[in-house]
Amino acid sequence: MAEVTVREVRKSYGSVEVLHGIDVDINDGQFVVLVGPSGCGKSTLLRMIAGLESITGGTIQIGERVVNNLPPARRDIAMVFQNYALYPHKSVAANMGFALKMQGMPKAEIEERVQKAAEILGLQPYLKRYPRELSGGQRQRVAMGRAIVRNPQVFLFDEPLSNLDAKLRVQMRAEIRELHQRLATTTVYVTHDQIEAMTMADKIVVMRDGHVEQMGPPLELYDTPVNTFVAGFIGSPSMNLIEGSIEDGKFQNDGVALAINGNAGGSTGQSVTVGMRPEHLMLAEEGYCTAFSANVAIVEPTGAVTHIVARAGSDELGAVFRERHDFSIGQPIKLKPEPGMLHLFDGESGNRL
Repeated sequence: MAEVTVREVRKSYGSVEVLHGIDVDINDGQFVVLVGPSGCGKSTLLRMIAGLESITGGTIQIGERVVNNLPPARRDIAMVFQNYALYPHKSVAANMGFALKMQGMPKAEIEERVQKAAEILGLQPYLKRYPRELSGGQRQRVAMGRAIVRNPQVFLFDEPLSNLDAKLRVQMRAEIRELHQRLATTTVYVTHDQIEAMTMADKIVVMRDGHVEQMGPPLELYDTPVNTFVAGFIGSPSMNLIEGSIEDGKFQNDGVALAINGNAGGSTGQSVTVGMRPEHLMLAEEGYCTAFSANVAIVEPTGAVTHIVARAGSDELGAVFRERHDFSIGQPIKLKPEPGMLHLFDGESGNRL
């Protein structure tokens, strides 16, 4: 196991710079998730850590070694890809042990490592099968087993669950997290799915356009996003972001008026964006002083909770209710934010106030 230190890392393709001085510290044994929309640079950064992409500037250190110029085979890492990349003509056992065989490891030790990895991943009944005889989840376990047998300092996962159906993704998320807790190997995991990031990570690194927007524990990013991008990206359903201004100590626009905590920042006349998470919106009685009027536009009952979209002026807001309500389309309702749960951002920069 080892720490991974990324310092001022840049990546350019000709005159186009795609990573702009990235700094990330990954502690020994930590599970770090790189998350962001397509094109943000997260997979490029992972491939640079792996040695599959060259570095234009900065340093990447694994343990005590700067690995900028080391080939992947000498970095002591193991990578799990989105497409499994299994040899179709080799059995599960042969796929898992192939890299060790190429290293010249004794056959008995290869078999011992493969058996141990198969036990961890529940693959013992499938060792003699071929990839075509396995389900998608089983193939992904084989790909993980191929990484485990190498006993690397660092595991790298590049969107490994993207090809699986929704139910299997949930199952594999739990299995990968359990595997990390069991092996305690430093892990860097790339995904565009913020639910995967929230449920799996010790630390999340949110990226956009080749920059790190925010990094920290999942709940820290959820509770105190540094800007409107992180606020809107982290959380499902996403945070409601409403543009307006501060007037007479209140947030106001054409459909919403809300009292602002005096400690929240901002000044009279300032353009601001207010954030409210859907689960922090509640139904209010008529005449409640901090409530605003809205009309139900969409109703989505899921059983456990009911999601609605309501229109207030020109804004659409999502709300989540655990209680069951018999909403109808067009129904007028009153909504109020849970006390202390408003987020206030500068209207120009998008930064938290």
